Amino acid sequence: MDINFFTDYFEMIKQGIKSVDNSLLEKAAERIKKVSSAGKKIIIAGNGGSAAMASHVSVDFTKVARIRAINFNEADLLTCFANDYGYENVFEKAIDFYGDDNDLVILISSSGNSANVINAANHAKKLNIGVITFTGFESNNALRKLGDINFWVDSKAYNIVEMTHHIWLLAIVDFIFGKTTYKAS
Repeated sequence: MDINFFTDYFEMIKQGIKSVDNSLLEKAAERIKKVSSAGKKIIIAGNGGSAAMASHVSVDFTKVARIRAINFNEADLLTCFANDYGYENVFEKAIDFYGDDNDLVILISSSGNSANVINAANHAKKLNIGVITFTGFESNNALRKLGDINFWVDSKAYNIVEMTHHIWLLAIVDFIFGKTTYKAS
C-alpha cells in the first residue's frame, strides 16, 4: 500500500485550490450578484462530472444564495436535443430556448475542449449572455479563450481539476451568502 499516494493527491488538490486569484473569485461573485439583482438568471452546464457539479452548484445558488440558477441535466432534454440537433449542440440549443438577454452562463469543462460547451459559449456571446468558464488541462484551451471571466486549474488529472472547480464554485456561493457555515433553513 502506498500511503504517499494520498499525501501527494491531497497536496495536488490543495495546490489547485490555492492557485486561484481570490480577486477573480470576488469578481465572479459580484458579476453573479449583479445579474441576479437585475432579475436575470445563472445557467450552469458541463458534461459528466462537470454536469453533476452544475446540478449541485445550481441548487446551492438557488437555495443558499437565493440566486435563480438552472442547469441542463434532464435526460429527456439532453436526449431530445442530442437527437434533433447533435450532441455538440445540446447546450447551445438549451441556451437558445432558456437563455435571456443579460443572463450569465457558467460553463465547466476539465479539458476546455468539449465541442458542446465551446458551442454554448459562442452562442451565449451572440445572445448577449455573459460567460464564466472553469477549465483545466492546457492553459490555452479553446473554452478559456471565450469567457468574460476564466478560471483554470494547472492539472491534467480529471478529478483534481473537477474537485478544484467544485470547491471554487461553492466558495463563490458561500461568499455571496456571506457565511462559511450555515444551517439548513
